Amino acid sequence: MGEAVRILVVDDELHVRTSLAIWLREEGYEVVTASSGAEALEMISHATPDILMVDIKMPGMDGLEVLRRAKRISPEATIVLMTAYAAVDTAVQALKDGAYDYIVKPFDPEHVSRLVRKAAAQHAMVSENRELRDRLEAALPPLVAAAGGLMADAVEQAEQVAPTGAHVLIEGEPGSGKELLARHLHAHSRRILGPLVRIDCEGSTDALLAELVGQERGSLPAAEPPRRGKLELAHEGTLLVRALDCASLPVQHALERALATRKAIRSGAHAGVDADFRLLATSSRDLETLVDEGRFSAELFSRLRSCRIGVPPLRARAEDIPRIAADFLEHLARQAQRPVVALSAEALSVLAAQPWPGNVSELREALRRAVDACDGTRILPVHLPFLPRRRDPAFSLARMEENHIRQVFEMFGHDVVRTASELGIEPVVLEEKLLHYGIRRP
Repeated sequence: MGEAVRILVVDDELHVRTSLAIWLREEGYEVVTASSGAEALEMISHATPDILMVDIKMPGMDGLEVLRRAKRISPEATIVLMTAYAAVDTAVQALKDGAYDYIVKPFDPEHVSRLVRKAAAQHAMVSENRELRDRLEAALPPLVAAAGGLMADAVEQAEQVAPTGAHVLIEGEPGSGKELLARHLHAHSRRILGPLVRIDCEGSTDALLAELVGQERGSLPAAEPPRRGKLELAHEGTLLVRALDCASLPVQHALERALATRKAIRSGAHAGVDADFRLLATSSRDLETLVDEGRFSAELFSRLRSCRIGVPPLRARAEDIPRIAADFLEHLARQAQRPVVALSAEALSVLAAQPWPGNVSELREALRRAVDACDGTRILPVHLPFLPRRRDPAFSLARMEENHIRQVFEMFGHDVVRTASELGIEPVVLEEKLLHYGIRRP
């Protein structure tokens, strides 16, 4: 059966440990035993088994406590609890705490065999999913977030909400990395094995609607087969909607209907098709303001408003520039099959002094141009003639703070409490800064 599945049997009764070990070894499993919860946890800390079979009633540490502690050490461990007391409440609690299943003493060897085969298959699937997740994350472009920086806060928010399944609105300036954060969120979600389907809302209404919902044969030229829409393709996965603030009202309503019914109806069709997806949407404008102006669906916004993540502009996170530049230069070197070009300290100072209105996208284009101009192994300021060499007085520390506060304040609809929370300061401090910089609500 390939590499043997390793099982740890934990029971204070010697004859139970011995009997199970004999049966399971005859099935081809590798079996080790422990006589107490403390001994089992010590063994797990050195080498985690694939499956744990743990007795619930043991002196000292009971099986439920072993389960909870084992899950903290190895969250992916597959755990089966054993009990002579078929108490439903205990079994339910065990399953809530992460047990795969439970089995009642005295054991039927056939029942044990079937249950362990199922547990081994479950563990293999979890391991394969983790391996796939790791490969997918490795394939993603690097999401740079220096520890303690503003982008690190956005990444932490994304990773906290990723497993919940909630729909998410990611807000920020164009080019700031919203789509990359959305892909990072999908990679950490329970829908990781499902499709990640992307649609860009910067386009004509008719074309977008056809792309979103699909088209039935009757609405197409006779020779063409039906076209599946993005809603249908995203079933059991994630739909990444780019520039949702640019979507027309008909496109917004189609999205809202699909979220409400978990169905999509192709153009020209009468019956719906399954469309159970998680929505991740990006926006460069405040949707709440668009709702007030009648340009955005209040119903669709209500599905997104409880989970909003702001992506800070690059000028507010200059600490990330060296890593972003290094990663992108390495990527360019791989593409061109040439040695990696490094940034000189002087060139890095020039980059750090820029306002970057185009954010990360603009930085990467600047680096691409610098690499094309560089015939050595180091980028110097001379290779960046299209960027100012001296720090612009307009980008003093105070002016950068003012600009950042103004942008975040606008992003959160001029809500003082939410803006202060995003900036990591008290509302009263924010009020003082708004007064100092002359920033007023519209």
